[in-house]
Formats: sequence, C-alpha cells, structure tokens
Amino acid sequence: MSSEFYRLKRLPPYLFAEVNGMKAKARAAGEDIIDLGMGNPDTATPKHIVDKMIEAVQDPKTHRYSSSRGIPGLRRAIAAYYQRRFGVKIDPEKEAVVTLGSKEGLVNLAQAITEPGDVILVPSPTYPIHTYAFMIAGAAIRQLPFTPEHSEADLLAALERAVRHSVPKPLALVLCFPANPTARTCGLDFYSQVVEFAKRHGIYVISDLAYSELYFDGIAPPSILEVPGAKDVAIEIQSFSKTYSMAGWRMGYAVGNPKLVGALAHVKSYVDYGAFTPIQVAATAALNGPQDCVDELRRIYRERRDVLVKGLEAAGWEIPSPAASMFAWAPLPAAFRHLGSNEFAKLLLKEAKVAVSPGIGFGEYGEGYVRIAMVENVHRIRQAVRNIKAFFASAGVNSVQRLPARKRAASS
Repeated sequence: MSSEFYRLKRLPPYLFAEVNGMKAKARAAGEDIIDLGMGNPDTATPKHIVDKMIEAVQDPKTHRYSSSRGIPGLRRAIAAYYQRRFGVKIDPEKEAVVTLGSKEGLVNLAQAITEPGDVILVPSPTYPIHTYAFMIAGAAIRQLPFTPEHSEADLLAALERAVRHSVPKPLALVLCFPANPTARTCGLDFYSQVVEFAKRHGIYVISDLAYSELYFDGIAPPSILEVPGAKDVAIEIQSFSKTYSMAGWRMGYAVGNPKLVGALAHVKSYVDYGAFTPIQVAATAALNGPQDCVDELRRIYRERRDVLVKGLEAAGWEIPSPAASMFAWAPLPAAFRHLGSNEFAKLLLKEAKVAVSPGIGFGEYGEGYVRIAMVENVHRIRQAVRNIKAFFASAGVNSVQRLPARKRAASS
C-alpha cells in the first residue's frame, strides 16, 4: 500500500508554512505582529449587504438546498454588472455560474477540463491556486517568466515559444490582471493579442479578475471579454471577496465561454448544492445596490498604499507604487538580497514584527521579492514602517534603495 496519495504527491510543501508558523508562535507568546502577509480584507462588509442576508435568513424556505449553478436572480445580477461595467452581454443561463469563491471555481474548472498530462501555461509569479488547481487535476505546468523586468511583448513571445516546445500542445493559459502578487495591470490591446494567440493555437484562456474594482489612478481595469470574439476561447473568474469585503462569505462566479462555464457547472452539480441561499441573495444586493461602498474601499486602499510606499521610501526601502489590487510587490532591499525572499520574510517578522509573504511562494520567478498586503489600517501601517525603519537602522541600512529608472517609471 502506497504511503502517499497521488494528488498529494503532486503538491509541494506549503511555501508560506514556515513564516506562518513563526507568526503563530510569536502571537502565542504575546508579541504584537502586524500582519501584512495574507490578502485577508480587514474592512467590514457594507451594511446593506449584511442587512439583506439577515432579512433572507429569516425566511425558512432559504434554509433548504440551494442551486449549485447559483440562484437565477444572482446570475441575472452578474449579467447586469458585466453589461454596466464592461459593455459585455452575458447570457445568465448559459454563460454564468456562481462559485464558492474564485478559488473553488478555479479548482473545479481544472477538474472539469483537465486530463493528466495536459499542459497549462501560467505566468510566474502568480497566485498559487493558478498553478496548483491544475496540478491537483494532473496537469503539467509550464511557468512563463513575467517579472517587473518583463514586458507584455516578452510574455507574448514566451507564449509562442511555449506552444512550439510543449508536448502535448497546451490546453489553457491562466492570466490575472490586476495581478496577484505583482499588482500589474494590462490594457485591451494586450488582451486582444492574447485572444488572437489563443484562437490561432486552439488554447483556452482563463482570466482571474478578482481585483477589477480595486484601482487607484482613475484607469478601470478591463475584462478580457471586452475583446470581440473573446467568449470563443475565454472564461473569466470573479470574486466578491475584495470588491465588497466579503472574503469569509465565499462567493464568486465565472462567466464567458459557454462550453467552459457548462463544464464547471456540470462538475459542481456533483460536488455541491451551491452557497447558502441568503448569502447568494446578499451577493445579489451587492451587485444591484449602491456602489458608493466600492468607491470608499478604493479610497481606503489608495490611502494605505500612499502611506506604505512613502513611509518605506523614507525608511530606506523604495518600492513600486501599485496602480491596482491590495498588494505591493517589493524587491528585496539590496542589503538583504543575498538572503532570498523566505529568509528575509522571516527576518522581518523576527526583528520588525511585520509579516509579509515571501515571493518564492508565488512561483520560481517570484524570488527576490516579497508581497505586502495592505490589510491593516493606516495607523498600523505607519507602525509597521517605523518598525522596519528601526530594524534597518539596527542592521546598518541607512541609505534609500533606489529602483531602476524603468521600474520607477512603470510604478508612477
């Protein structure tokens, strides 16, 4: 009898485990740890959404099994949002399915469409589930370098090389803009080239658009589905977690290509009965209701971003200012670059009492960076900056690490 199960053997040790273990131990010892590691929103879900859930839960009929595909009202609200926000028409019956958060949607989509040995293209660094959802399903992952040093043209060239040198031909490409962890954004011109590439080579595109509403400089991130004909090859995964601070509610959805949406819905029909109906009703209220709460959330994250970036620069650590998402992707300070991202994250936790995520946890091309999540209020972020500044001073790091001109220009 094998001592290991097949799917577990495909999963490497959790790369954040060591830092998380240190964090838990420090907190158990009574230390005040400022946690900027996990992208776990600290802001409250807007009141009108909570009120709608409370109202719905009072009706005993909502306590029964729900629909794995999502209640009709929520799917219609999703379609209305896509029409309003992106000018994209979505058929709520054939082109939309509700998921238990975007992560569950990605995992079940992978189970639905992937055979063992299929090749999946994933830019690196990336959010871990973009890789591991397909590894669990038995796929082979080809990581494509897409660091801050790489342009969109570099990624397109890497895609062409991957198609030429992959056996079998790749099944799908996973994209995420605004990106987790790097906070990069892209425009419709890039998406148009991706759609053309996918059609030419018969490859599906899976777009993770979880951070579509967290943008700070007036330029709203587009959807790949805005490209004419994109629904022929693309499915897009969305989430309520960040837009409406509903992370613990576990609500997301997928829209786009009917074949992919149908495959995801088919698998879900076997594995779940859908989210609790009152939560789906509340999610409907989130999409259909007032959106000033989203504007306010944007303002909050923009303020946190500015405090973090300006504060760290004053402390001797210049990092790119993210244009979107809830993360900053920070190159290791020159004095600590030799340590690598995991050891630097551990040192920052030990000496500055600040938790961040090591870049290596986001793929092989994430080394040399840490991800900083803006999930504490500005007072705690200022405290984190003071702690880091004091740590740098004690380590003899007093000069500002300047970004290369190209990175500085890209972040402005």
